[in-house]
Amino acid sequence: MKAGQPPDMAAAAAEPPAGEAPHLAQRAGARRAGRRREAPRGDATRRRRRPPAPLLNVLSLAAGLAVWALVAAHGVGGLPGPAAVGRRAVDMLRDGTLEGDMLASVRRVLAGFALGTALAVLLGLLMGWYPVVRALCEPYVQFFRTIPPLALIPLAVVLMGIGETPKIFVIFLAAFLSSVVATLQGVVGVDRTLIDAARVLGARDSTVFLRVVIPAAAPFILVGMRIGLGSAWATVVAAELIAAQEGLGFRMQHAETYYDLDTIFVGLVAIGVLGLVMDRLLLLAERRLTRWQERR
Repeated sequence: MKAGQPPDMAAAAAEPPAGEAPHLAQRAGARRAGRRREAPRGDATRRRRRPPAPLLNVLSLAAGLAVWALVAAHGVGGLPGPAAVGRRAVDMLRDGTLEGDMLASVRRVLAGFALGTALAVLLGLLMGWYPVVRALCEPYVQFFRTIPPLALIPLAVVLMGIGETPKIFVIFLAAFLSSVVATLQGVVGVDRTLIDAARVLGARDSTVFLRVVIPAAAPFILVGMRIGLGSAWATVVAAELIAAQEGLGFRMQHAETYYDLDTIFVGLVAIGVLGLVMDRLLLLAERRLTRWQERR
């Protein structure tokens, strides 16, 4: 308001003419609606332009097979090509060798992985929630994490014999050491605000632990399980050196004696495919159990 200008005149100057007010409001509303319509349309356009993940997976697999065939065709290292490995896999399936070896390895991996992750999740939750348990157990966990599980194979054979027990024990140890630290970090990293809010609302420690801490730590736990699964499959080949009569690792070691590269590659591909399938199943469980987590 200018000096000396009456208040009524200042208010009249600030307001638009009576005939213009509705038009201005309509234009402003139209601009806001246009902005709201443009944002989803832009997001949808970006989603349409992004290639679907299954298509990219197929293209990646085809490119890998092409590179493999090209390298084998040039005789690099005497590597067999995809066709030769495929024919050998068909022969092993017909005589039941490949199926029996796959079942034996899967059985050992599942037993060691299930035992290892179950104990790792339990101990990791207790270590993260109770400082006393963490102080007592963490030195042992960190100590054994520096020792490769494969280095314990001779000790396992001496103490447990040459049956299935030492094989499962080595796989169990690999899965356990990979999962326990992830679980511990998940519990320790829970937002303190969530815990304090639950306690302010009257929740007891057990309720906070079950309803707040465990769900918040679930992404870390599942990632630790995926890492543990990879460690279990990486260990099974060496574990099946302990007087095994079947298994993919045993078959690969037996083929090495006769320089049977086709059989070795069949074992490698079988381990990779089985590990990939089990990892996808864990990833599906992770997405189902952590739907609240923001993803890209």
